[in-house]
Amino acid sequence: MAASSSAATACFLSPPPRPRHFLRHLARAAATRTSPARPLALPASPPPRLRDLVDPAEAARRLLASAAGSLVVALASAALILGDPGSASAFVVATPRKLQADELATVRLFKDNTPSVVYITNLAVRQDAFTLDVLEVPQGSGSGFVWDKNGHIVTNFHVIRGASDLRVTLADQTVYETQVVGFDQDKDVAVLSIQAPKDKLRPLPVGVSADLLVGQKVYAIGNPFGLDHTLTTGVISGLRREISSAATGRPIQDVIQTDAAINPGNSGGPLLDSAGNLIGVNTAIYSPSGASSGVGFSIPVDTVGGIVDQLIQFGKVTRPILGIKFAPDQSVEQLGLSGVLVLDAPPNGPAGKAGLQSTKRDAYGRLILGDIITSVNGTKVGNGSDLYRILDQCKVGETVTVEVLRGDQKEKIAVVLEPKPDET
Repeated sequence: MAASSSAATACFLSPPPRPRHFLRHLARAAATRTSPARPLALPASPPPRLRDLVDPAEAARRLLASAAGSLVVALASAALILGDPGSASAFVVATPRKLQADELATVRLFKDNTPSVVYITNLAVRQDAFTLDVLEVPQGSGSGFVWDKNGHIVTNFHVIRGASDLRVTLADQTVYETQVVGFDQDKDVAVLSIQAPKDKLRPLPVGVSADLLVGQKVYAIGNPFGLDHTLTTGVISGLRREISSAATGRPIQDVIQTDAAINPGNSGGPLLDSAGNLIGVNTAIYSPSGASSGVGFSIPVDTVGGIVDQLIQFGKVTRPILGIKFAPDQSVEQLGLSGVLVLDAPPNGPAGKAGLQSTKRDAYGRLILGDIITSVNGTKVGNGSDLYRILDQCKVGETVTVEVLRGDQKEKIAVVLEPKPDET
């Protein structure tokens, strides 16, 4: 028992005998080792810090480059995921886009003609309710353009209407005091004058509006609200249109209709053709909302040119009149008649001197209709617009033949046309 017990104890206390193949394995591993094991050496000094090894500027540049590259890859990947390979290539290829020939022509036209367009501020005198001080406050604004080197500026009459003072701002932001040379309320045209150096004045080349065609490209330049110049493009959508003057209600014939957006502040600005020539003056827009999404109208340059020449030379436009007041067209239509019903023909006026009769009442209060003008110089007159259109083609001092319906009889009366009393 003791022997067996001691033997068991020896088995637990002494290591087990190693097999022979274990020694052979150690010998083989030692023989195949390429280099002897090196003892572990401790560093002589602490390791250098990261900021001592890398330049901060170089690190920032590499970081930004890495971030930009990651952004491009992310955008391109997103475009590919969405299924638009063209969009992905747009992010990868960064070459600048080249303008087409028509785009270059539009850019050049805007650049060449912008110095000719001015900004007009309409100032009115107002009295402060508390201090009773008299102040000049802006009551409106619009655009205009340089007509000649003498400092004449052309714009719309409704832009300067009711102004006590006017300011003209050129393209280089210089502001000048302005004098009103003259205006034509019937055609909504006004001419101003500024004392500016000739090298700052860039007149627009004047074109012709008689040979315009529907579909022709046009360009409207303005300076709305003094926000710098704007350009809108479109085509001529109609010719020989007719609108009424905002001041007098007198019709303006042969107006150009365009789909180029004419903002409220663009009134008085030029309408140009593709060669940069002036073909009209932007004057109005018909829109249900009052925005620039409706139909724009421009006064043709052939009409404007004659008016401007008279205003510069005489300070007024000498336009002939018959010297009558006539009934609204609707009233004549309700009577079942066609023509212009004379309500009043003052004795000192052209029509009164010639013997045209006014509408009046008899002793019993019954209405007696005056003469109804049916034609002038053989041209039929159906309404007031027809009469104005005929008179626009006549001159002061010219004798015209007016055919009237007086009762049941037709009569022809010779009338010598005279200018307006306030234009003499």
